[in-house]
Amino acid sequence: MIRVLSVFGTRPEAIKMAPVVHALRARPDLFESQICVSAQHRAMLDQVLGVFGLHADHDLDLMTPGQSPVQIVSRVLDRLPPLLREVGPSVLLVQGDTMTSFAAAFAAFLGRVPVGHVEAGLRTGDRWQPFPEEMNRVLTTRIADIHFAPTTKSRDQLLAEGIAPSDVVLTGNTVIDALLQTVRPSYQFTSPGLAALDASRRLVLVTTHRRESFGAPLRSTCAAIRELAGRFPDLQFVLPVHPNPEVKGTVQSLLCDVPGMLLIEPVDYVEFVQLMNRATIILTDSGGVQEEAPSLGKPVLVLREVTERPEGVDAGTAVVVGTNQARIVEVASELLSSRAAYERMANAVSPYGDGHASERIVAALSERFA
Repeated sequence: MIRVLSVFGTRPEAIKMAPVVHALRARPDLFESQICVSAQHRAMLDQVLGVFGLHADHDLDLMTPGQSPVQIVSRVLDRLPPLLREVGPSVLLVQGDTMTSFAAAFAAFLGRVPVGHVEAGLRTGDRWQPFPEEMNRVLTTRIADIHFAPTTKSRDQLLAEGIAPSDVVLTGNTVIDALLQTVRPSYQFTSPGLAALDASRRLVLVTTHRRESFGAPLRSTCAAIRELAGRFPDLQFVLPVHPNPEVKGTVQSLLCDVPGMLLIEPVDYVEFVQLMNRATIILTDSGGVQEEAPSLGKPVLVLREVTERPEGVDAGTAVVVGTNQARIVEVASELLSSRAAYERMANAVSPYGDGHASERIVAALSERFA
C-alpha cells in the first residue's frame, strides 16, 4: 500500500486537492489516503471540506487571529514532524504556494519523507510579487521529489531550472477537475443577497485579497469599480469580502454606497462557482479564478502587476490590468461596450486542463511509489 498524506490549510488548496484525494480513495487497493489540515484558514477551509464530502484525519489547528507568515511556518514545523513519525507516509502531497505548502514540504524533507508538489512550476520571476507566494513555490520546488506541472509552460519552467525530466509530470490543473464536478447551469442561489440578483442585469464579479494590493492599490481598484458603476447603470457587482481587516475595512468604506454593489461574506465553493458562471466579466487577483473562469467562458481582468499564469493571457482569456484605475476602467469598458471584444475573450480556449488532472497524478504516484 502507498500511504499518501495530503497536507493543506487554505480554501484554494482544499479546492484543488479535493479531486486528488477522491481519486486516491477510488483506488483503495493501492493507496491509503489521509488528510492533514493546518487550518491556516479555518472557516473557509472547513466550508470546502464539507462541500466535497471530506474530513480531516489530522488537524494541526494552528490558526490564530492576526497571524503572521512566520507564525504559520513555525507552528507547522513544530506540529507536523511528530505526525509524520506517527503516520509514516510513503509520500507527502502539498499544493501550490501557501505558507502551509512550503512549511509542510520542509518538514517532510527534514523527516526524509518524499514530497509531491501539485501545481508546480508557476513563476512570475519577481520574488516580491505575489508576496510571499512566489518564494514559497520556488522553495517548494527545491524540496519536492516529484512535480505535477499543470501546463506546458510550468513544465518547461521546471526543466529550465534543472529539474530532471523524470521528476516532472504534465497533468493539467486540478482546479478544473473541481470546477467541472461542481458547476450547475440551472443552479438557484440560496444565499438571501444572491437570490435577489436581477437576472436581466449584467453581473461583474470582483475578488481581491493579495497582500501586495493592500493600501493604495486596493483603493485604486475600488475607485475603478465606482467609475464603472457610474458609466454602466445596468451593472450589478458582487464582491465576496475577504475577512482580512486590511481588505474588509477598505472595501466596506469605499464601496458600501456604490449603486448595484453587493458586498457579501465569502460564500461556499458551490455558490462561488455559480457566481462565476453567472458573471459577465470577472475582476480578480486570485490565481485560482484566473484558471477557472476561462473554462466557463468568462473574460478575466487580473488585478495584479504580474501573473504566474501567463497561459491565460497568451490564450486571450485574461488581461493583466494591475490596480491602476484608468487601466481597469479602460479594459472593462471595452468588454462591456463591444460585443466583438467580449466574444474574442469569452470564446478563447482555456489552457488549464480537461478535468482529468487528478487521474494523471494518481497514475504517476502509482508508478513512482508502488
